[in-house]
Amino acid sequence: MSSSSPEYILRGLSIYKLLTFIPKQWKNVPVSNGREFMINSIFYSLKSFASHGQLSKAFEAFSLVQLRRSYNDSFDLIVQSISILLVSCTTCSSLPSGKQLHGRIISSGLEEDSILVPKLVTFYSSFKLLAEAHTLVENSNLFHPCPWNLLITSYVRNELHESAILAYKQMLSKGVRPDNFTFPSILKACGETQNLGFGLEVHKCINSWSNQWSLFVQNALISMYGRCGELDTARNLFDNMLDRDAVSWNSMISCYASKGMWKEAFELFDIMQSKCLEINIVTWNIIAGGCLRLGKFTRALKLLSQMRNFGIHLDDVAMIIGLGACSHIGAIRLGKEIHGFTIRHCYHKSSTVQNALLTMYARCKDIMRAYILFRLNDDKSIITWNSMLSGLSHVDRVEDALRLFREFLLFGVEPNYVTFASILPLCARVADLQHGREFHCYITKRQDFQDYLLLWNALVDMYARSGKVIEAKRVFDSLSKKDEVTYTSLIAGYGMQGEGRKALRLFEEMKSVDIKPDHITMVAVLSACSHSGLVKQGEVLFAEMQSVHGLSPHLEHYACMADLFGRVGLLDRAKEIITRMPYRPTSAMWATLIGACCIHRNTDIGEWAAEKLLEMKPEHSGYYVLIANMYAAAGSWSKLAKIRTLMRDYGVAKAPGCSWVEVGSEFVSFLVGDTSNPQALESKHLLDDLNDVMKHGTLVMTDDYDIGNDVF
Repeated sequence: MSSSSPEYILRGLSIYKLLTFIPKQWKNVPVSNGREFMINSIFYSLKSFASHGQLSKAFEAFSLVQLRRSYNDSFDLIVQSISILLVSCTTCSSLPSGKQLHGRIISSGLEEDSILVPKLVTFYSSFKLLAEAHTLVENSNLFHPCPWNLLITSYVRNELHESAILAYKQMLSKGVRPDNFTFPSILKACGETQNLGFGLEVHKCINSWSNQWSLFVQNALISMYGRCGELDTARNLFDNMLDRDAVSWNSMISCYASKGMWKEAFELFDIMQSKCLEINIVTWNIIAGGCLRLGKFTRALKLLSQMRNFGIHLDDVAMIIGLGACSHIGAIRLGKEIHGFTIRHCYHKSSTVQNALLTMYARCKDIMRAYILFRLNDDKSIITWNSMLSGLSHVDRVEDALRLFREFLLFGVEPNYVTFASILPLCARVADLQHGREFHCYITKRQDFQDYLLLWNALVDMYARSGKVIEAKRVFDSLSKKDEVTYTSLIAGYGMQGEGRKALRLFEEMKSVDIKPDHITMVAVLSACSHSGLVKQGEVLFAEMQSVHGLSPHLEHYACMADLFGRVGLLDRAKEIITRMPYRPTSAMWATLIGACCIHRNTDIGEWAAEKLLEMKPEHSGYYVLIANMYAAAGSWSKLAKIRTLMRDYGVAKAPGCSWVEVGSEFVSFLVGDTSNPQALESKHLLDDLNDVMKHGTLVMTDDYDIGNDVF
């Protein structure tokens, strides 16, 4: 066999075997030109090697194509071969091979070829070498928009929106006319940068250069106007569309969602469902996420259930929404089912899903499972640490939370504002002033925390709850910007200290600076009136809730009014407000009324309230003690004996009283009757001495508020 025969050459490169894959009808065709057959065979082998990612063999075949091509042959075969190889280099992420081809293109004088230039732009863009891609397009004299479209799209994909706008301007300056593939990308760049002015210019170009807009362009216009806040214009475009697809609806719903206009977003979604339109996963997730944000947790879960019923495969975003809803309503059983789903579909490896699972278990008070997930996570982010810390804070595990925070720092993780927003409320709830002050110092030293009002509000609340209203006021006064939370925290602090008039003055100041009070503010100010005996002021504020502030009273506001009347001895009015309010009284409200009856020795109303209370919570030992104390205060010993009998019959035992004190950086707890502590005897002597000081010193307990020890 001759060494120059095509079969010999093919066999030498292991390409000959590929001929077995050529259909038989091709083989039966007589070939008159052996050289043409050889080149075509090598070319098809090149295509096969390239499609299978065998770059080295594909390049060997390309060398043969160049070797066997005569000078009289067209460049088409070379162009096609280079085009195929460039696509393969892009797919296989082979930068050196692609650059080698680029050099071959230049040496062959093909640097302005309409087929190869777009392939080169795609190749360089895939490696994020956008400067090279830009130079390539800029230096080509092609008037076809394809290379520019690819460049602009690559800039947008890499979030270099200003560069995309610059490329579009250069495109126009070179006289290249945009098409329907140019506009969606450049409009997205305008929307992301909220460059409404340039977006309007692009819109004018679309109107002047195109009589018929493509659906992609119309959807891009809606999205651009929505991102720039021009929702009326976006909705007008949407309403005037002759044809809409899922992207059209999703774009409009996304516009409303991005601006917090959930009512309009829900309305559009309901229209889609009523018209039986196909809803994609993105739209479902947006609406379910909106329900989660608005506190409609049950509806969010129902939407996820509907998605499954419609055969839509839930993605990791849907899983995160579902876990978030479960965490807020304490639906741990459903949360575990979602956990199982994430494992079956391998979503549990996602860091965002892992954090959502951790948060769900922590908020559902399953701290053990949350802790296991936390320890199994080998790639803990700041979000992971914050989720675990928030979970411990949620169940008031102060020592564990502080220990985790110290570990947090030892691992070299820098806390962010969410970290302190999680742990400061815990310090406030357990009156851990020492650590709270340490966190305050850290926050003050971090200059980047100055603009996070959430943190400073938490500090005001922490000092106020700990009884340090002067320090709370100092932090309050240092803030240049305040909101309703800032004022509410300090008002609540004044209220807890019995400084109701200061609370009222602060409330008036809040209104004078045009900060509208919310329901929580009204609870704080009514509670302040209650703790200070300001009955008339409390009644006025309660009446003004609806008439002045447009707030309908909630259960908490009625509870504050009942407490206000009860504290000053207006027990009939307290009873009246409880019985006439449009809500079912809670056990806490009945207990509050009984406590007031205990102070003012009114067993008639007290017995009535006690009956209601025990119907609701017959197993709660603390309520039996409260009722017994009421009878003891009134001297009704026979009725007190009946309460003891009831407790015995129901098997209710009073839990021992518990108190704690912080020593150094640790909390030491004390239980009534506990002698297991080695320092129990010494502690008892110290407490006896303190009791003598209270009795015989300057601190005198009056009979009006002291009925002695509990009767149990």
